[in-house]
Amino acid sequence: MSTTAATSPVPGKPLKPQQGPTHPDRNHKPAVSAKPVTWKLPVTLLVLAVVAFIVFGLLGPHGTAKFGISSGGDFFQLPAIEVPAYLAGIVLSVIMLGLAGYAMFLKTKNVRPPRWLPVIFTVLFVVSFLIWVVGGARTPSISLAGLIAGSVTLAVPIVFGSLSGVLCERAGVVNIAIEGQLLGGAFTAAIVASLTDNPYLGLLAAAVAGALVSMVLAVFSIKYVVNQIIVGVVLNVLISGLTGFLFSTVMQANKEMFNSPGRLPIIEIPVLSSIPVLGPILFKQSVVGYLMYVAVIVVWIGLFKTKWGLRVRAVGEHPQAADTLGIKVNATRFWNVTLGGAVAGIGGSFFTLVAIDSFTKEISGGRGFIALAAMILGRWNPIGAFFAALLFGFADNLQSIVTIIGTPVPSQFMAMLPYLVTVFAVAGLVGRSRPPAADGIPYVKG
Repeated sequence: MSTTAATSPVPGKPLKPQQGPTHPDRNHKPAVSAKPVTWKLPVTLLVLAVVAFIVFGLLGPHGTAKFGISSGGDFFQLPAIEVPAYLAGIVLSVIMLGLAGYAMFLKTKNVRPPRWLPVIFTVLFVVSFLIWVVGGARTPSISLAGLIAGSVTLAVPIVFGSLSGVLCERAGVVNIAIEGQLLGGAFTAAIVASLTDNPYLGLLAAAVAGALVSMVLAVFSIKYVVNQIIVGVVLNVLISGLTGFLFSTVMQANKEMFNSPGRLPIIEIPVLSSIPVLGPILFKQSVVGYLMYVAVIVVWIGLFKTKWGLRVRAVGEHPQAADTLGIKVNATRFWNVTLGGAVAGIGGSFFTLVAIDSFTKEISGGRGFIALAAMILGRWNPIGAFFAALLFGFADNLQSIVTIIGTPVPSQFMAMLPYLVTVFAVAGLVGRSRPPAADGIPYVKG
């Protein structure tokens, strides 16, 4: 076998022998981000860690915080956890300072912090805050099982609202009207369940009402190319005014006929519902609560494991390319927005069929906007949005419990805790979130 000799392109200068492929383990350098890493996350973590060290540690209470694990109905009892508040505050805040320092070190190397870092930091901050609050209360003892179960219950409408946002924005339509969809679902569930004396029909009617609100959003933003945010805001105001007017003129005039929907029963699964902590959360829920878990799983599988989900995500990322492949972009967006509204409507029924047995003005209380924050914090992923919604539900439930046990923290601060968590989560701890590329951009063919 003959070989051809390589000649040098420069006369009189020998050609250097070619080097073989470099072994992947040699000269290995840590991967750096293609884009510059901002200081937002490291600085936010550092500020929160310093606050935790001063408030939860140095100025923390010297009592003992007691957390009950089991409730009276559990078939086996777990002992309560007792934690020295001062020592726990010092230890946890030092760990948070270490995590913040590690994030700043990575920033100097232009390396993006791993995703687990802000998650672990958030958990430590919440735990240290909880120990600080309970340790300084008049009654330094709470039921951890009740706190978690109540948090999941309060998060139900937020989860449905965030799933509605995921379905819409993955297809490229910004859904600011989640608040109106929740409110419309709550009102319709109450009035239909009252007239038919059947809360299950009220649940179905709530889904229809949410879908109708979404159809208005879809028609104006997709067909008539009206600004999606403006349409969403107008819908929120319209539904709020319409339900408030009908509540005053119809429901209050005859409460027995129009505003006595009854409640959906709590369904307990035998044995499983008696498991400590997890039992009441997973196996002792209303139909809406069980539908929440089903919806999260179904939406995640649908978006990421099916051909339908691939088409939806293609429409939200690059509608022109999707159109060239034969996907009907605007039709996909229309039906996704409608489906998202139906999901939010089911979440709205929680207020009148589960939480309380009647409708009142503004019963949704801004949960639709918190659902938007949960969607962003969850990075437009159904599972991420679910856990983000649980965080907001936890903050909402905590402000009620700590008021009962007599914490020295002002009640006004605790009342704004869910919204404070929303601001910090979206503006600081979430880092840089990238929505679908075509989100909010109308598609006009041709």
